[in-house]
Amino acid sequence: MDTKPEEDARTTTSAVVSTTPEYNSSSVKKARLESTLAALLTDPLLADVPKKPMLSDVDTLINLELGSAMRLNVLKLDGTSVDVALMNTATLKDLKLAVKKKVNEMEESRMGHRQISWRHVWANFCLSYHNEKLLDDNCSLHDYGIRNNSQVQFISYVASKASRRHQRSRKHRFFHGLNRKS
Repeated sequence: MDTKPEEDARTTTSAVVSTTPEYNSSSVKKARLESTLAALLTDPLLADVPKKPMLSDVDTLINLELGSAMRLNVLKLDGTSVDVALMNTATLKDLKLAVKKKVNEMEESRMGHRQISWRHVWANFCLSYHNEKLLDDNCSLHDYGIRNNSQVQFISYVASKASRRHQRSRKHRFFHGLNRKS
């Protein structure tokens, strides 16, 4: 007689378990991970971690603490600045990508979805360090003398006619087909 209530309790427990979503499902794990991550990112010690961090962002911040990465301050034309963290082996292209990511992230959090034409930005402005224009994307930042806690800034950039040579060839290709007589 004592076994009957235990069997009823087991049947009731198994019915409750079968109606609730499985605890180990991937959606529950993902939700728990996201809530834990959101709680961690509100900690003031982790203020420099992006809101949606990628593994490379976290890796760079860890290397910054270990001394194998550097933090740069980028002064924009409106007087505000952006801090970016890069590996010590970073190139100018890496710096441009980090600035693009950071500025897009700031603009999105401040104004919602907003697109910046980075092609236009890099065509009309460039970064400079100690009044030297940083133009070679493949050049290492150390080659320019940029170290940890350096400040680079945006300046106006007017491309020389030699660097705009491709526009003529495009124009030539377009009109080349029109000159033929059918």
